[in-house]
Formats: sequence, C-alpha cells, structure tokens
Amino acid sequence: MPGITLFSKTKELEAQTDEFCDKVSEGALAFKLGMRRFLEDDTVGFQEKLQHVSEIESRGDELRREIQRRLYVETLIPESRGDVLELLEYTDAILNACDGALWQLEIEKPELGDELKSDFANLAESVGEAVEALVRALRDFFRGSESLTDDMHKVLFYESEADKVGHKLMNTVFSSDLELSRKNQLRHIILHIDNIADLAEDVVDKLAIFALKRAV
Repeated sequence: MPGITLFSKTKELEAQTDEFCDKVSEGALAFKLGMRRFLEDDTVGFQEKLQHVSEIESRGDELRREIQRRLYVETLIPESRGDVLELLEYTDAILNACDGALWQLEIEKPELGDELKSDFANLAESVGEAVEALVRALRDFFRGSESLTDDMHKVLFYESEADKVGHKLMNTVFSSDLELSRKNQLRHIILHIDNIADLAEDVVDKLAIFALKRAV
C-alpha cells in the first residue's frame, strides 16, 4: 500500500483532492481562530472568521461535487472510486460542522464566563489539531505515504483529548449555579464543537479499512 499513489495517472483529480484537503485544513485553522476571537469578545474578528469558514465550506462542497462528477463521467480509478467518494463525503461533513458551530455561537451568543473560556479554548485547539492530523492522514492515503498509521493515531489522540476537555466542561457547567436553561445551552454548544473531532475519528475508521483493502 505505501508508495502507491492513488492518482498517479490522473493529475487533475490529484490536484482537486489536494485542494479539497487544503480547504479542510484551512477550515480547521479558521475555526480555531474564530473560537479565539469569540472568547476574546472580538466581534469584528469573529464575524470575519465566520464568513471565512462559510466560504471555505461552500468551496469544499463545490470540490466534492466536481470530484464526484469526474470520477463517474470520466470513469477514473473505478477500483477505488467508492472509497474516495465516501472519504470526501465524510470529510466534507467536518467543514459543515465547523461552520455550524460558529453559526451557533453567532445566533445564540452564549455568555461563557471567564471560568469556562480557558477550557473552551482548549477544546477548540484539540478539535482543530484532530482535523489537521486527519488532513495529513488523507494526503498519506492518497499518496501512498508511510506516515499514514502515525497520522491516523494522532487523530485518535486529539479526539480523545477533545473528549476529556468536553467532559471537564460539562462537569463545570452542571456543577455550577447557572440556570438550567443556560446549562442546557452550553451543553449543546460543547457537544457541537466536540462532534467535529468525533467526525474526524469516523473518517479515520474508514481510512483504516480502505488502507487495508489497498494493501491486499
């Protein structure tokens, strides 16, 4: 499996999947910055990052549809077509979740309180690291790199870290004197952010299966 480039005979398709990976990485970085701006009460900066993530999400959708069209119309890599499309679909959901999480903050405008901001920042950092490690793993898979296993492991590590921070946040919120309505609001926000890392883990699970198929 390592050393075998999936798109060796289809350079245009390789370029499109590379751009898709770029957008997912860019989306994760913009999401982390958006969370930082929100936690800093930087309304203008947050709005800029919200718009940026929305634009990235739209471009990711366009690329996924274009790759899907080319794979079917031009009958490219028929032996791996289904695997690639499934990976792109599941990865695209990560961009949707990043966009959705920031929009949830924009619409609900939750009051987090200084005692929660540090953990929210740590949660966003772990989530972003999980997605960036996933992007590296996807590139490894498409290019037949020996680093695939290491990068998949990093996704699982950061997903676990995100879960730990999320659980800590939940405990802090529900042991506080906040009204139940605010507790439930924060609960949904925490779960929405943590779910981004869960989606990255889902893609890694599929990557592991598809990598084994290629190795056979």
